Amino acid sequence: MPIPSHNHSHIGDLANQTTKRLALSLGLTAAFVGIEIIAGIFGNSLALLTDAAHNFTDVIALGLSWYAIKLATQPAHAGKTFGYHRVGILVALVNSTTLVLIALGIFYEAWKRFLSPPEVDSAILIGVGALAFFINLGTALLIKSGSKNDLNLRSTFLHLMGDVLSTLGAVIAGVIIAFTNWNWLDPLVSVLIGVFILWNAWGILRQSIHILLESTPESLNMDSMVTDMLKVDGVRDIHDLHVWSINENLRALSAHIITDDVLVSAGLPIQRDLNEVLAHKYNIRHATLQLECECDGQNFLYCDIHETTSMHQH
Repeated sequence: MPIPSHNHSHIGDLANQTTKRLALSLGLTAAFVGIEIIAGIFGNSLALLTDAAHNFTDVIALGLSWYAIKLATQPAHAGKTFGYHRVGILVALVNSTTLVLIALGIFYEAWKRFLSPPEVDSAILIGVGALAFFINLGTALLIKSGSKNDLNLRSTFLHLMGDVLSTLGAVIAGVIIAFTNWNWLDPLVSVLIGVFILWNAWGILRQSIHILLESTPESLNMDSMVTDMLKVDGVRDIHDLHVWSINENLRALSAHIITDDVLVSAGLPIQRDLNEVLAHKYNIRHATLQLECECDGQNFLYCDIHETTSMHQH
């Protein structure tokens, strides 16, 4: 089986490269968190302390993402027959939840400072903010590769991009405060940062829950897929159809396929043709197809598991 071995090696190489980039980003971010906390305290800047808090969640997010990618490469076994592909989704859920909590904390602290704006050291705010901007941008670019198709990496990338924009906002606020003494700009920038964080967190949180609930992939048109499956030669009907995502890129399907009363060997071309349609048109490469010559019981396209259980109990 040379091809699977090659694919497994390729996936392992990609995971190894990604974990190295994550480790470098983790080290840079952790070192800067300490600097930013000290600067925020001495400069009396909520914007810097807010960014330091967000950066600290980035340290956690980067660590979790690194661990998830390492774990996802482990093979399936008797206790985890699907392997560890869902670990990345759990990490994305944790990351997005921490982002929501951070945003709520920012709103609370900003409100207190709006009521009584303290004096802000604009020089520290500008200097540390500028340094933070370049560090955050560098770490974000390290993570960007692969984040488009990986919810785990994308949640971490959004953590880092939130910092890029927040530090840019802190620098702009520092410049304006230096010329105007409008200290209320510091909590205002924090509120804008919080809104951005909350907006991004909601998208990741919604997607994570959608996958964990084993919902149908959002981009999948079920009516079109069923129509294409029924066009396969030998398929008479379909029932007990389930489609779900193991992670963002790995889709699975199970279905009962009604065919004529044929030999097992005659059913193999039907399964092969169905698998080709599902893989090439709908990116479903893990399909479990049960061929039947007649439907046992009610012919429901989508099986109601709860209702079936109740019927058996009665």
